[in-house]
Amino acid sequence: MQKSPFHRYHLFRNPFGELTREERTNLAVADIGPWLAHLTNHSSVVQFIGECGRGKSTHLLALAKQLPAARFIYIPEQGPTPPLPDFRPLIVDEAQRLSNRQRNQLARSGGPLVLGSHCDHTHQFQRHGLTVHTVLVAELVTPSAIFTILNHRIEASRHQTGQVPSISMQFAVRLFEQFGSDMRGIEHYLYSQFQAYALEQRPWPPAE
Repeated sequence: MQKSPFHRYHLFRNPFGELTREERTNLAVADIGPWLAHLTNHSSVVQFIGECGRGKSTHLLALAKQLPAARFIYIPEQGPTPPLPDFRPLIVDEAQRLSNRQRNQLARSGGPLVLGSHCDHTHQFQRHGLTVHTVLVAELVTPSAIFTILNHRIEASRHQTGQVPSISMQFAVRLFEQFGSDMRGIEHYLYSQFQAYALEQRPWPPAE
């Protein structure tokens, strides 16, 4: 039986590929303590704002893991919007896809609410008497965060004992200089690079 090309790295897969929602939840690297405290208040809204691939959903999933009683709703780009329950805490991913009427419905039902969005909805929720706490997720992506997140991904793909590859801080800085806060872009780049190195049976990461 032919071995996977990743076995030479003591890994069972390319660590930078797509993850299931359960894997993303378990591998989320996010300091959510400050925002958990806000969510004990029934007038609080915590919104994570940023472009695609910056970590909005990761933070929402990390919060959902710590709030097992919360309901999590994803708003699809196309197709019907799922019902918006009065149940709280409520976590809504891609909240910018809701209509103004639907966001007003959320606001009238009160908090605690967690939103992931490309847009800032502060004024709309404040008009309903809610306190909005805003997190700009791009500001949370630093070389140190990249270093931690990527090495966590590698370790989670370990197949057996032995030395696995690792991202150095110097490499993390280079990735940050190239991609900025675009974690999804970083992962896509590393997936292709790692795949090529594995198939060619070359040491990875490349020499710096």
